[in-house]
Amino acid sequence: MSAELIILVLLIATALAFDFTNGFHDTGNAMATSIATGALKPKTAVLLAGVLNLVGAFLSVEVAVTVTTSVLKVQDSKTGHLLPGIDASTGLTIIFAGLIGGILWNLLTWLFGIPSSSSHALFGGLIGAGLAALGTKGVNWTGVTQKVLIPALAAPVIAGLVAACGTWLVYRITRKVLARRREEGFRWGQIATASLVALSHGTNDAQKTMGVIALALITTGHLTGDVKKDGLPFWIIFSCAVAIGLGTYLGGWRVIRTLGKGLVEIESPQGLAAEASSAAIILSSSAAGMALSTTHVATGSILGSGVGKPGAEVRWAVAGRMAVAWLITLPAAGLAGALAYWLSYFVKDVTNSPLMGDGLIFLILIGASFFMWWRAQQQKVDHSNVNADWDTSTNSVVPAEVREAAKNGKAVKPSNTTTPKASV
Repeated sequence: MSAELIILVLLIATALAFDFTNGFHDTGNAMATSIATGALKPKTAVLLAGVLNLVGAFLSVEVAVTVTTSVLKVQDSKTGHLLPGIDASTGLTIIFAGLIGGILWNLLTWLFGIPSSSSHALFGGLIGAGLAALGTKGVNWTGVTQKVLIPALAAPVIAGLVAACGTWLVYRITRKVLARRREEGFRWGQIATASLVALSHGTNDAQKTMGVIALALITTGHLTGDVKKDGLPFWIIFSCAVAIGLGTYLGGWRVIRTLGKGLVEIESPQGLAAEASSAAIILSSSAAGMALSTTHVATGSILGSGVGKPGAEVRWAVAGRMAVAWLITLPAAGLAGALAYWLSYFVKDVTNSPLMGDGLIFLILIGASFFMWWRAQQQKVDHSNVNADWDTSTNSVVPAEVREAAKNGKAVKPSNTTTPKASV
């Protein structure tokens, strides 16, 4: 087996690993509000989301086309051939380094329970690696602006406005209905809207990894450059669908907790309005080929549901911390991608072996990923405490009792005393 083929296999494995992290990082986008209101039991919610993410991945390739053409300039837009001065080794390292930047940022924000954008982490990593390798000419700035930056700014605002209006109307129309009956009725509606968000997430986010793998195969000549015309091999679609589905099923409980409990003490009518708003915007953007951040949409919708409900409390401090993370996602992931590329390039130059360079950054990724996973286990957030009371004094994603138990070296019993009874 040639060095190029080994690197390609490692890259595909890394891409699927990113897809996996995308799944558990973004589970909360679909299911956080349903879990918080008790519409769905936590484990039922992540199972449903995982299945629907898998199904959604098979429904479209428009976003995958965007990834192959609108982020990096490594191929001719007409012929699909690599541009002059870019060989397969350079192209693979750029993509490899970009994936590493995206994965590391996903894991870091998951560790702190920050609902940042997996999409922007990926694009930031790719842009950073492209700049490190090729300079400004290596990035398709027009495509990035139109397909990534503009949707990033517009989507949460639109989602928030739609959800706020929807929430206000719901409470206005049902103001004479008993609160208990209203909650019970809307919980069933939440199951339908949350399912739609999970399905739409699959149509949007799984395709980004498909696009990355396709770009790598185009770089090595294993695939034509016109993905929209020729489609994608079934194995790419299937493997990406399974990876994001499995990641979703494991549940990114730390992020789910922030979205479900940290922003707004949400009720079922708010949850339904937020989820319906998110689903409509994500599905329409997927059809248009926009690589939208489902996290931005879901967060905007949840905040909008808080604004739209009379007397609701919105924790703007938590929202502000999330906004800061959003602003630095692209540059932070870009820096990680650039550093990964430079390190690989340096090792390749010293050893005259592309495999040594790309192999080293792969091992660094594994080590850093394991450390962050280990760190998260010290103060664990899972299905048993995802709905514990939010500590407004610290705004930490880790419940106060878990933090205290960890300090004292004691185990803590699961406590969901504030969790409403789940419909399913």
